[in-house]
Amino acid sequence: MLRQFLDADRLGVRLEIMGGLPIWEAHPVLKHQRAVDRIRATIERRGPSSTEHGGCGCVHVADVYISFPDGSLKRPDISIFCREPEEEEEAITLIPEAVIEVVSRGYEAKDLELAPHFYLAQGVKDVVVFDPYSLLVLHVRRDRVTRAISPAPIALACGCQCVV
Repeated sequence: MLRQFLDADRLGVRLEIMGGLPIWEAHPVLKHQRAVDRIRATIERRGPSSTEHGGCGCVHVADVYISFPDGSLKRPDISIFCREPEEEEEAITLIPEAVIEVVSRGYEAKDLELAPHFYLAQGVKDVVVFDPYSLLVLHVRRDRVTRAISPAPIALACGCQCVV
């Protein structure tokens, strides 16, 4: 199945399956990728950087397939894990601690309305959505939603932090 998704990449589109719904999306533009790179450069551990005693390693990856328990296959713009995922040649099955999505023009509904609910239902603790056109930063957890204007510092439940 992953091979079909990689074939879509060669055609210049990203294919995801979210809750059984296939979603085709054009590859991101430069503005989008610059936002991803800028955010990733700020991801770090709050407090001591050691992962001893169960601390989070704040391992972050961009644009990789993750296979979720419900059978969905998604490519978050940024996924943050407390440890290195084991899979290198197939979709990652480790659930991210946090996901950061950068809105692409024409796909606002997917990123702002569908994605937060989906990720929370799959066990992701923090979902952050950044709109580089309006500078809106939406931080969603099960118990609250906060809005800010970029640049905004974000403290994640896993012990990591970043500036969006």
